[in-house]
Amino acid sequence: MPKSRTDRIFDTINNLLLFLLTLAFIYPLYFIVIASVSEPYAVATGKVFYLPEGLSWDAYKNVFENKQIWVGYRNTIFYTVLGTVYNLILTIPAAYTLSKRKLPGRTIIMTFFFITMYFGGGMIPAFLLRKSLNLINTPWVLIINSGVSCWNLIVTRQFFENNIPDDLYEAAEIDGASELGMFFRIALPLSGSILAVMTLFYAVGHWNSYYSALLYVNKQKYYPLQLVLRNILISNQNTMATIDTLSIDADALAVAAQRAYIAEAMKYAVIFIASAPLLIAYPFVQKYFVKGVMTGSIKG
Repeated sequence: MPKSRTDRIFDTINNLLLFLLTLAFIYPLYFIVIASVSEPYAVATGKVFYLPEGLSWDAYKNVFENKQIWVGYRNTIFYTVLGTVYNLILTIPAAYTLSKRKLPGRTIIMTFFFITMYFGGGMIPAFLLRKSLNLINTPWVLIINSGVSCWNLIVTRQFFENNIPDDLYEAAEIDGASELGMFFRIALPLSGSILAVMTLFYAVGHWNSYYSALLYVNKQKYYPLQLVLRNILISNQNTMATIDTLSIDADALAVAAQRAYIAEAMKYAVIFIASAPLLIAYPFVQKYFVKGVMTGSIKG
Protein backbone atom coordinates (compact mmCIF):
# COMPACT_ATOMS: atom_id res chain seq x y z
CA MET A 1 0.00 0.00 0.00
CA PRO A 2 1.54 3.32 -1.11
CA LYS A 3 2.12 5.91 1.58
CA SER A 4 0.00 9.01 1.69
CA ARG A 5 1.44 12.50 1.30
CA THR A 6 1.05 13.09 5.05
CA ASP A 7 2.98 9.89 5.84
CA ARG A 8 5.78 10.87 3.47
CA ILE A 9 6.06 14.33 5.07
CA PHE A 10 6.10 12.76 8.53
CA ASP A 11 8.81 10.26 7.51
CA THR A 12 10.92 13.03 6.01
CA ILE A 13 10.71 15.22 9.10
CA ASN A 14 11.29 12.23 11.37
CA ASN A 15 14.36 11.10 9.42
CA LEU A 16 15.73 14.63 9.40
CA LEU A 17 15.33 14.98 13.17
CA LEU A 18 16.96 11.58 13.74
CA PHE A 19 19.85 12.58 11.48
CA LEU A 20 20.37 15.84 13.38
CA LEU A 21 20.24 14.02 16.73
CA THR A 22 22.72 11.41 15.52
CA LEU A 23 25.02 14.16 14.29
CA ALA A 24 24.75 15.96 17.64
CA PHE A 25 25.76 12.76 19.44
CA ILE A 26 28.55 11.71 17.10
CA TYR A 27 30.23 15.04 16.40
CA PRO A 28 31.63 15.62 19.93
CA LEU A 29 33.35 12.23 19.83
CA TYR A 30 34.57 12.89 16.29
CA PHE A 31 35.90 16.30 17.33
CA ILE A 32 37.77 14.77 20.27
CA VAL A 33 39.50 12.33 17.91
CA ILE A 34 40.53 14.90 15.30
CA ALA A 35 41.57 17.44 17.95
CA SER A 36 43.80 14.87 19.65
CA VAL A 37 45.75 14.24 16.43
CA SER A 38 45.89 17.84 15.17
CA GLU A 39 48.69 20.35 15.59
CA PRO A 40 48.50 21.69 19.16
CA TYR A 41 48.60 25.31 17.98
CA ALA A 42 45.62 24.73 15.66
CA VAL A 43 43.65 23.14 18.51
CA ALA A 44 44.50 25.91 20.98
CA THR A 45 43.52 28.65 18.53
CA GLY A 46 40.23 27.02 17.57
CA LYS A 47 41.07 26.18 13.95
CA VAL A 48 39.95 22.54 14.16
CA PHE A 49 36.33 22.01 13.13
CA TYR A 50 35.74 19.27 10.56
CA LEU A 51 39.14 17.80 9.66
CA PRO A 52 42.48 17.45 11.49
CA GLU A 53 44.82 20.40 11.02
CA GLY A 54 48.35 19.11 10.46
CA LEU A 55 48.61 15.54 11.72
CA SER A 56 50.52 15.41 15.02
CA TRP A 57 50.95 12.75 17.71
CA ASP A 58 52.53 15.11 20.23
CA ALA A 59 49.52 14.99 22.55
CA TYR A 60 49.59 11.19 22.79
CA LYS A 61 53.38 11.12 23.14
CA ASN A 62 53.23 13.51 26.07
CA VAL A 63 50.43 11.58 27.73
CA PHE A 64 52.09 8.18 27.40
CA GLU A 65 55.47 9.50 28.52
CA ASN A 66 53.89 9.73 31.95
CA LYS A 67 54.53 6.32 33.52
CA GLN A 68 51.68 6.85 35.94
CA ILE A 69 49.29 6.42 32.97
CA TRP A 70 50.22 2.74 32.70
CA VAL A 71 49.91 2.30 36.45
CA GLY A 72 46.47 3.90 36.28
CA TYR A 73 45.40 1.62 33.43
CA ARG A 74 46.55 -1.46 35.32
CA ASN A 75 44.78 -0.35 38.49
CA THR A 76 41.55 0.55 36.72
CA ILE A 77 41.38 -2.79 34.92
CA PHE A 78 41.94 -4.52 38.26
CA TYR A 79 39.27 -2.43 40.00
CA THR A 80 36.80 -2.85 37.14
CA VAL A 81 37.10 -6.61 36.80
CA LEU A 82 37.08 -7.49 40.50
CA GLY A 83 34.59 -4.75 41.40
CA THR A 84 32.12 -5.83 38.72
CA VAL A 85 32.33 -9.48 39.75
CA TYR A 86 31.80 -8.44 43.37
CA ASN A 87 28.78 -6.30 42.44
CA LEU A 88 27.19 -9.09 40.40
CA ILE A 89 27.71 -11.66 43.15
CA LEU A 90 25.72 -9.42 45.49
CA THR A 91 23.12 -7.99 43.10
CA ILE A 92 21.94 -11.01 41.11
CA PRO A 93 21.14 -13.36 44.04
CA ALA A 94 19.56 -10.51 46.00
CA ALA A 95 17.36 -9.56 43.04
CA TYR A 96 16.36 -13.18 42.50
CA THR A 97 15.41 -13.56 46.16
CA LEU A 98 13.41 -10.32 46.20
CA SER A 99 11.56 -11.36 43.03
CA LYS A 100 9.85 -14.12 45.01
CA ARG A 101 6.37 -12.81 45.79
CA LYS A 102 6.00 -15.23 48.70
CA LEU A 103 9.17 -13.97 50.43
CA PRO A 104 8.26 -12.93 54.01
CA GLY A 105 8.92 -9.25 54.62
CA ARG A 106 9.72 -8.52 50.98
CA THR A 107 8.07 -5.10 51.07
CA ILE A 108 9.95 -4.09 54.21
CA ILE A 109 13.29 -5.20 52.73
CA MET A 110 12.66 -3.27 49.52
CA THR A 111 11.70 -0.21 51.57
CA PHE A 112 15.10 -0.28 53.24
CA PHE A 113 16.74 -0.39 49.80
CA PHE A 114 14.60 2.52 48.61
CA ILE A 115 15.60 4.61 51.62
CA THR A 116 19.29 4.27 50.77
CA MET A 117 18.60 5.70 47.32
CA TYR A 118 17.56 9.04 48.81
CA PHE A 119 19.33 9.29 52.15
CA GLY A 120 22.92 8.63 53.17
CA GLY A 121 25.15 9.10 56.15
CA GLY A 122 27.31 11.71 54.44
CA MET A 123 30.93 11.96 53.39
CA ILE A 124 32.53 12.20 56.85
CA PRO A 125 30.71 9.20 58.40
CA ALA A 126 31.51 7.20 55.25
CA PHE A 127 35.19 8.10 55.56
CA LEU A 128 35.26 7.20 59.26
CA LEU A 129 33.59 3.87 58.54
CA ARG A 130 36.18 2.94 55.91
CA LYS A 131 38.96 4.12 58.19
CA SER A 132 37.67 1.90 61.01
CA LEU A 133 37.73 -1.02 58.58
CA ASN A 134 41.38 -0.23 57.65
CA LEU A 135 40.44 0.30 54.01
CA ILE A 136 41.93 3.79 53.56
CA ASN A 137 44.87 3.81 51.12
CA THR A 138 44.23 0.25 50.01
CA PRO A 139 42.96 -0.93 46.61
CA TRP A 140 40.09 -2.80 48.26
CA VAL A 141 38.30 0.40 49.23
CA LEU A 142 37.65 1.05 45.53
CA ILE A 143 36.35 -2.45 44.95
CA ILE A 144 33.99 -2.95 47.90
CA ASN A 145 33.10 0.72 48.34
CA SER A 146 29.60 0.17 46.97
CA GLY A 147 28.45 -3.42 46.73
CA VAL A 148 24.94 -2.98 45.38
CA SER A 149 23.34 -0.25 43.31
CA CYS A 150 19.71 -0.06 44.42
CA TRP A 151 18.56 0.99 40.96
CA ASN A 152 20.33 -1.98 39.36
CA LEU A 153 18.82 -4.24 42.00
CA ILE A 154 15.30 -3.01 41.21
CA VAL A 155 15.77 -3.43 37.45
CA THR A 156 17.15 -6.95 37.90
CA ARG A 157 14.32 -7.88 40.26
CA GLN A 158 11.77 -6.70 37.71
CA PHE A 159 13.47 -8.84 35.08
CA PHE A 160 13.20 -11.98 37.21
CA GLU A 161 9.58 -11.20 38.09
CA ASN A 162 8.34 -10.49 34.57
CA ASN A 163 10.41 -12.69 32.29
CA ILE A 164 10.73 -16.06 34.02
CA PRO A 165 7.35 -17.82 34.43
CA ASP A 166 6.46 -19.09 37.89
CA ASP A 167 5.43 -22.36 36.22
CA LEU A 168 9.09 -23.19 35.63
CA TYR A 169 9.87 -22.80 39.31
CA GLU A 170 6.82 -24.81 40.31
CA ALA A 171 7.74 -27.66 37.94
CA ALA A 172 11.29 -27.67 39.24
CA GLU A 173 10.04 -27.68 42.83
CA ILE A 174 7.82 -30.67 42.10
CA ASP A 175 10.86 -32.46 40.69
CA GLY A 176 12.64 -31.87 43.98
CA ALA A 177 14.84 -28.89 43.04
CA SER A 178 16.05 -26.70 45.86
CA GLU A 179 15.90 -22.90 45.80
CA LEU A 180 19.62 -22.82 45.09
CA GLY A 181 19.19 -25.32 42.29
CA MET A 182 16.42 -23.26 40.69
CA PHE A 183 18.62 -20.19 40.84
CA PHE A 184 21.56 -21.83 39.08
CA ARG A 185 19.65 -24.12 36.70
CA ILE A 186 16.69 -21.93 35.73
CA ALA A 187 17.14 -18.26 36.64
CA LEU A 188 20.76 -17.73 35.61
CA PRO A 189 20.61 -19.56 32.23
CA LEU A 190 17.56 -17.47 31.25
CA SER A 191 19.07 -14.17 32.38
CA GLY A 192 21.87 -13.58 29.88
CA SER A 193 20.52 -10.20 28.78
CA ILE A 194 20.15 -8.70 32.26
CA LEU A 195 23.54 -10.11 33.29
CA ALA A 196 25.10 -8.32 30.32
CA VAL A 197 23.32 -5.08 31.22
CA MET A 198 24.37 -5.21 34.87
CA THR A 199 27.93 -6.10 33.88
CA LEU A 200 28.05 -3.08 31.60
CA PHE A 201 26.48 -0.74 34.17
CA TYR A 202 28.83 -1.75 36.96
CA ALA A 203 31.90 -1.89 34.73
CA VAL A 204 31.26 1.62 33.40
CA GLY A 205 30.79 2.86 36.95
CA HIS A 206 34.10 1.40 38.09
CA TRP A 207 35.94 2.54 34.96
CA ASN A 208 34.78 6.15 35.26
CA SER A 209 35.08 6.37 39.04
CA TYR A 210 37.56 8.86 40.45
CA TYR A 211 35.74 10.53 43.35
CA SER A 212 36.11 7.57 45.71
CA ALA A 213 39.84 7.41 44.95
CA LEU A 214 40.08 11.13 45.56
CA LEU A 215 38.60 10.67 49.03
CA TYR A 216 40.10 7.41 50.19
CA VAL A 217 43.42 6.92 48.36
CA ASN A 218 46.54 9.06 48.73
CA LYS A 219 49.12 6.63 47.38
CA GLN A 220 49.86 7.10 43.68
CA LYS A 221 50.50 3.38 43.16
CA TYR A 222 46.78 2.79 43.82
CA TYR A 223 45.44 5.66 41.68
CA PRO A 224 42.86 4.63 39.03
CA LEU A 225 43.21 5.90 35.49
CA GLN A 226 40.59 8.64 35.87
CA LEU A 227 42.40 10.18 38.83
CA VAL A 228 45.72 10.03 36.99
CA LEU A 229 44.20 11.78 33.98
CA ARG A 230 42.59 14.38 36.23
CA ASN A 231 45.97 15.18 37.78
CA ILE A 232 47.53 15.50 34.31
CA LEU A 233 44.86 17.96 33.23
CA ILE A 234 45.26 20.03 36.39
CA SER A 235 49.03 20.08 35.91
CA ASN A 236 48.60 21.26 32.32
CA GLN A 237 46.17 23.99 33.34
CA ASN A 238 48.67 25.22 35.91
CA THR A 239 51.31 25.31 33.20
CA MET A 240 49.09 27.49 31.03
CA ALA A 241 48.32 29.80 33.96
CA THR A 242 51.99 30.44 34.71
CA ILE A 243 52.55 31.96 31.29
CA ASP A 244 50.58 35.03 32.30
CA THR A 245 52.10 35.37 35.76
CA LEU A 246 55.84 34.95 35.15
CA SER A 247 58.19 37.42 33.55
CA ILE A 248 60.30 35.38 31.14
CA ASP A 249 62.33 36.11 28.03
CA ALA A 250 61.13 35.54 24.48
CA ASP A 251 62.69 32.09 24.02
CA ALA A 252 61.36 30.80 27.33
CA LEU A 253 57.98 32.30 26.53
CA ALA A 254 57.92 30.46 23.20
CA VAL A 255 58.72 27.18 24.93
CA ALA A 256 56.07 27.79 27.57
CA ALA A 257 53.51 28.70 24.92
CA GLN A 258 54.28 25.49 23.01
CA ARG A 259 53.78 23.49 26.20
CA ALA A 260 50.49 25.25 26.75
CA TYR A 261 49.35 24.42 23.22
CA ILE A 262 50.28 20.77 23.72
CA ALA A 263 48.45 20.80 27.04
CA GLU A 264 45.29 21.96 25.24
CA ALA A 265 45.57 19.11 22.74
CA MET A 266 46.37 16.65 25.52
CA LYS A 267 42.91 17.23 27.01
CA TYR A 268 41.35 15.55 23.99
CA ALA A 269 43.91 12.76 23.94
CA VAL A 270 43.18 12.08 27.60
CA ILE A 271 39.42 11.93 26.96
CA PHE A 272 39.89 9.49 24.08
CA ILE A 273 42.29 7.28 26.05
CA ALA A 274 39.82 7.04 28.92
CA SER A 275 36.81 6.37 26.67
CA ALA A 276 38.29 4.02 24.06
CA PRO A 277 38.04 0.71 26.01
CA LEU A 278 34.34 1.20 26.73
CA LEU A 279 33.63 2.28 23.16
CA ILE A 280 35.30 -0.90 21.95
CA ALA A 281 33.44 -3.13 24.40
CA TYR A 282 29.95 -1.67 23.92
CA PRO A 283 29.16 -3.16 20.44
CA PHE A 284 29.71 -6.67 21.79
CA VAL A 285 26.98 -6.29 24.44
CA GLN A 286 24.69 -3.87 22.60
CA LYS A 287 21.97 -6.40 21.71
CA TYR A 288 21.88 -7.72 25.28
CA PHE A 289 21.96 -4.18 26.62
CA VAL A 290 18.85 -3.06 24.70
CA LYS A 291 16.94 -6.25 25.47
CA GLY A 292 17.88 -6.30 29.14
CA VAL A 293 17.00 -2.66 29.76
CA MET A 294 13.62 -2.93 28.09
CA THR A 295 12.56 -6.24 29.62
CA GLY A 296 13.91 -5.30 33.02
CA SER A 297 12.13 -1.99 33.24
CA ILE A 298 8.67 -2.71 31.78
CA LYS A 299 6.09 -4.51 33.85
CA GLY A 300 3.75 -6.95 32.19
